Amino acid sequence: MRSAVWVVLRAAQQEQGCQGDMSIDEDTRWLEWVTKQFESIAGDDKEIDLDEFKTALKVKESFFAERFFALFDSDGSSSISLDELLKALDLLIHGSETDKLRFLFQVYDVDGSGSIDPDELRTVLKSCLRESAISLPEEKLDDLTLALFESADQDNSGSITFEELKAELENFPEVMENLTISAANWLKPPDLEQKKRKTPRYLTRAYWHNNSRKLLFLCMYSLLNVLLFIIAMLKNAHGGPLFMVARGCGQCLNLNCTFVMVLMLRRCLTWLRATWLVRVFPLDQNILLHQIVGYAILIFSIVHTGAHVMNFARMSQNDGMYQLWEYLFTIRPGIGWVNGTASITGVVLQVLICLMVVCSSTFVRRSGHFEVFYWSHLSYIWVWALLIVHCANFWKWFVAPGLMFLIEKLVGIAVSRMGGLYIVEVNLLPSKVTHLVIKRPPFFHFKPGDYVYINIPVIAKYEWHPFTISSAPEQQDTLWLHVRSMGQWTNRLYEYFRQPESQAISNKRLTASLRNRRHETKLSENHRYCNIKCYVDGPFGTPTRQIFASEHAVLIGAGIGITPFASILQSIIYRMRKQNCPNCNYSWCETIKDNEMKLRKVDFIWINRDQKSFEWFVSLLTKLEMDQADEEPEGRFLEMHMYMTSALSKNDMKAIGLQMALDLLAKKEKRDSITGLRTRTQPGRPDWAKVFQKVSEEKKGKVHVFYCGSPALAKHIKAQCEHFGFNFYKENF
Repeated sequence: MRSAVWVVLRAAQQEQGCQGDMSIDEDTRWLEWVTKQFESIAGDDKEIDLDEFKTALKVKESFFAERFFALFDSDGSSSISLDELLKALDLLIHGSETDKLRFLFQVYDVDGSGSIDPDELRTVLKSCLRESAISLPEEKLDDLTLALFESADQDNSGSITFEELKAELENFPEVMENLTISAANWLKPPDLEQKKRKTPRYLTRAYWHNNSRKLLFLCMYSLLNVLLFIIAMLKNAHGGPLFMVARGCGQCLNLNCTFVMVLMLRRCLTWLRATWLVRVFPLDQNILLHQIVGYAILIFSIVHTGAHVMNFARMSQNDGMYQLWEYLFTIRPGIGWVNGTASITGVVLQVLICLMVVCSSTFVRRSGHFEVFYWSHLSYIWVWALLIVHCANFWKWFVAPGLMFLIEKLVGIAVSRMGGLYIVEVNLLPSKVTHLVIKRPPFFHFKPGDYVYINIPVIAKYEWHPFTISSAPEQQDTLWLHVRSMGQWTNRLYEYFRQPESQAISNKRLTASLRNRRHETKLSENHRYCNIKCYVDGPFGTPTRQIFASEHAVLIGAGIGITPFASILQSIIYRMRKQNCPNCNYSWCETIKDNEMKLRKVDFIWINRDQKSFEWFVSLLTKLEMDQADEEPEGRFLEMHMYMTSALSKNDMKAIGLQMALDLLAKKEKRDSITGLRTRTQPGRPDWAKVFQKVSEEKKGKVHVFYCGSPALAKHIKAQCEHFGFNFYKENF
């Protein structure tokens, strides 16, 4: 497969760091690898034509493929031989800095005249924008071209020479460094860079220090299960080994099937987060512990069922009174305290438990089928009912947690029905994000980062879904939710408000639809006022409640993961009161006295895939920048860092000119061309080691890192936090 064979060519589009020079042994293996890959794609003619080169390179914009191909094709034969390829790659990897700059200059010098004119530069920058999936108006492209051209054309001759380009690049030392990295990455076997053997993170001192509460709790939890298992086995020694194992697992199931419920008492946990217990128990990791206990229930139930089945098989062979199927699927043997139904209820319980675990897997929840998880998880009601019938002692374990659970549910129903809430405004944002503005009831109090469960009957009458509140607590009149369309319910929500009012409606729903839309006013295609009934249950606390109690907070949001931090950042705006001197009009920020407010510094990092996603909260971020406009960057209370992953990074040769132009224009206009903010949007992904090293060197106090986004990125960030000794908190839904 060409894509598989030449996948390493795509390294030019990725942010990989490697050494510019290779050892003799690596050179030899590199030569063998390149030769083998070339022969597999070149075919019988031992040459690669332009179409094959484009396919192998996999660039979005063919301009660069054509320019690279023309430069590789030194004899002008319209094909590349192995010798030509090796010669060009040797120059890029082992050549001097001047050689690499010369190659870059030749890419930009489209007509080969020995200089770059404005039209050529504009063509290159336009291709760079397309390659980076950045959409800018033609006027902005002209501004970028002019900014870079005027800066590089030092003699005002109307063209840029090689020496002028070299001099301009020297003003960007980071670009010069990355040019070498890009060249070394141009064609590099994936196994050429030997991975260093590192100590597993679970065995490091930093990991045990930063996860001490969780690990201590898990040790106590495991010891309790072992103790219960042993005691139950000893009490039932008369029944033989299989009976002892079954009873031991059964006793552990009594504990776990009630404890799994305790971990989801959201109101109780929210209240406990405000007490000293949050420093002793891992309350912020209740979702993780809930999942661990769920898997423990699955394992104990399988062993419990398996031991009973084997014991029934032995009994059916020895005494012959009942067949195995009678033991399992009938009440004839009379096993159990309620009409001998222990076996039947046990089989049903095993099926339900397996179904719940499978449907709650990450694959199901993250693949757009959240409703499968939602409805299958509601079978916990049947599980508890069957457990009471199945086991004579389960009710003793269940009565206290069950009562607390019932009270929580009743309070939730009362709270959600008392408000009489309505969605009063809707904004449809890029990337299928629905911004809901809900009329906030006077009794609804929450803290930054909290979340709620929302039910919208016109979307789904019985479904409740959790979303983070993206407005600040100080915003008294309304409540904001930003909902990303990633599943059936969220897609229905987006489509409901996207549909034009004149769309045909079935007769059965006509009356209800008119009633729900009677106060709806459409302002624009993506913005409208409305009056749609909804119910909200909450608020519920999250780990981000601790942000104002930390000294140096690092907020990391990936995509729509910005929502809890939007609430936090808005709350910071309200807590930082702008003061003006009546004599000289000097402005400064004064922190409102707040016992919870211990923050000395906040670093906000937002990572988005594309340009449009920044539009979700650009007005909020603009306001934040305006409030700090008079402060020096070194002394700012809040620093923002924006990253766009679709944009080619600075270690990509195809992006060097564009990044230079964006830097120059940002300095000239004092705002970023991509987002319109003062903060410059960085291409690619953050180098977390460098980011956290800088945070560590600032020495603003104990660092707490708060993250909301994809689980894959969370693991990497958490590992870096452990390395630097930072506390890490993650939103768990």
